[in-house]
Amino acid sequence: MSGKMKGFISALVLFLLPEIIFAADGSVIDTGSTSWMLISTALVLLMMPGLAMFYGGLVRSKNVLGTMMHTFVAMAVIGVLWVICGYSLTFGKNILGGFIGWNPDFFFLKGIDEGITGGIPEYIVAMFQGKFAIITPALISGAMAERVYLRGYIMFIALWFLVVYCPLCHWVWASEGWLFNTGAAGVIDLAGGLVIHVSAGVSALVVAIFLGPRLGYQKLAAPPNNLVMTLMGAGLLWVGWFGFNAGSTLQSGLDTARALTMTQISAATGALTWLCIEGIIYRKASALGFASGTLAGLVVITPAAAVVLPVGAFFLGAVSSMACFYAVQMKNKLGYDDALDCFGIHGVGSGLGVILLSFFIRDSWLTNASTAAGRAWTSFDQLFVQLKGLGATISLAVIATVILCILVEKTVGFRMDPENEYLGMDQSLHGERGYDFS
Repeated sequence: MSGKMKGFISALVLFLLPEIIFAADGSVIDTGSTSWMLISTALVLLMMPGLAMFYGGLVRSKNVLGTMMHTFVAMAVIGVLWVICGYSLTFGKNILGGFIGWNPDFFFLKGIDEGITGGIPEYIVAMFQGKFAIITPALISGAMAERVYLRGYIMFIALWFLVVYCPLCHWVWASEGWLFNTGAAGVIDLAGGLVIHVSAGVSALVVAIFLGPRLGYQKLAAPPNNLVMTLMGAGLLWVGWFGFNAGSTLQSGLDTARALTMTQISAATGALTWLCIEGIIYRKASALGFASGTLAGLVVITPAAAVVLPVGAFFLGAVSSMACFYAVQMKNKLGYDDALDCFGIHGVGSGLGVILLSFFIRDSWLTNASTAAGRAWTSFDQLFVQLKGLGATISLAVIATVILCILVEKTVGFRMDPENEYLGMDQSLHGERGYDFS
């Protein structure tokens, strides 16, 4: 065989083999996992305009821009705080008895320039986690829609991020976190059932009660200004959720495929269940119901996507949709104004997922947990760990949110004055209108 032919065959073999890249310090970069995590990071960020559209379409036309700005402002405020100190407070070493993390090398991400985590550049891991940090306080804005000052909202989400999100994220996802190390395998929360949805949902309920209802609540009609936009927003959230859940495996492999599949099953089941409930009760199936059911199915599978089988995903999606439907109905009976149902869907749905996943865990996962525990580890053992995590999350969210609401109200002001609220956020706070009807 000629030298040229050997060279050609060698080049062809190298081209066909999986690509391996070495970092400056000799660490191996897994290009397949890295590529998937780049895509997942973009998918999670795509959820932000999706959330803005979902929320923006549900409010009155005089508040559409102000409501959407709540989501986009979080991209800037939390995006900056995450780089400055959030990554350090979340994934640093334990301080204050393990309440929060601390690593000076992570401030401004200065210590991760050549870092590799599981074959993935640490910059990508930091940015992926940063998108989770952004969307969490933005979810809470649904409870305060149409009635808060922008300055008060910014102060609230900045402080909430520091005193609720960062500690909770450290407890659950940092290697030294006490919930991460509880039981045989720690609390199960793949993509933020506790860290994101339960914390945001519970805080949303507290904020809604603290602020009080909107002017004319349950007396004046407040129809959504654009359900088409809400439906499109729900679609973007559904697509982005694949990066949200499957990306949280931090790999491109079997667990990734499992998480993506369970996400799809639960979302579809949740949407179908909500439509069936409306069809039985009202004889009509609404677009808003479809969007709400989709979201109910997505939030319930968020903590569980990597550990349950398809039958578990079906069950969780259906149960979450039913529970969230009635939680939304109870809002009107109880009189609190969670304007866009953050608690009714995110808090209730994901809280159920955190608990019920214990009864649908794969046998292989329980086997591994039993090996780690040195005894048979059952679903009830894991249920106790999950309840412990749920209780800790609710306690932190309630106590901190009450304090923050009082602090914001007493300093920069939180609830808009009646005149500006009547005029609408778009004109009174932004000097703009979302729609020109002239």
